[in-house]
Amino acid sequence: MTIRILLADDHPIVREGLRAVLETQPDLTVVAEAANGEETIAQARETHPDIVLLDLEMPVLDGVEAIRHLLELEPKPRVIVFTAFDNDERILHAVRAGARGYLLKGAPREEIFQAIRVAMEGGSLLQPVVASKLLRQIGQQGGGSQTASYPYEPLTERELEVLRLLAQGMPNKEIAARLVISERTAKFHVSSIMNKLGATNRTEAVALAAQRGLITLQGDPSWR
Repeated sequence: MTIRILLADDHPIVREGLRAVLETQPDLTVVAEAANGEETIAQARETHPDIVLLDLEMPVLDGVEAIRHLLELEPKPRVIVFTAFDNDERILHAVRAGARGYLLKGAPREEIFQAIRVAMEGGSLLQPVVASKLLRQIGQQGGGSQTASYPYEPLTERELEVLRLLAQGMPNKEIAARLVISERTAKFHVSSIMNKLGATNRTEAVALAAQRGLITLQGDPSWR
């Protein structure tokens, strides 16, 4: 299977570099490029990419607003933010808008490839440094340590099992295979987890769960 990618960045040299890196992989192909937010939406509507690799700082229409418009399309592309902006609030806005991943420019190429493949399979992936910033921002908005004791409906043992696999970036299909349940059941558990935690998507659910002490995220000391 070939993963079709739309590159959205206002710097041509960045797009050229990304295209060159991505097309070293036999399963990745760049089908279109865009230099601003409106062009990104138009190109996505025309070319139907599987993945949009999107900068946040875009002319005409910014990246967060572009994400919201992209996710109104059918079929919906998976959006991965690829940006130089590591501001906690920007990360939170992008994740809540529906980004499946958030990578900082300068990320190793293998992390870029992994994020694309994980998102394509229905999972989500954040670099550890980005994840720690997201967790900190959620904690600040929720009142710091008070967030850990914020009331929510307890998760069942099965939901906790699903949550731990969700935190590894696994899509529903892999969660189902690991727990020997149907993909439909896995999807139901993921939806239930998000509802109970008050999360708008999988990535935010993992961050909220970590903030409340339900899981420990590995890969960066600031998560522990």
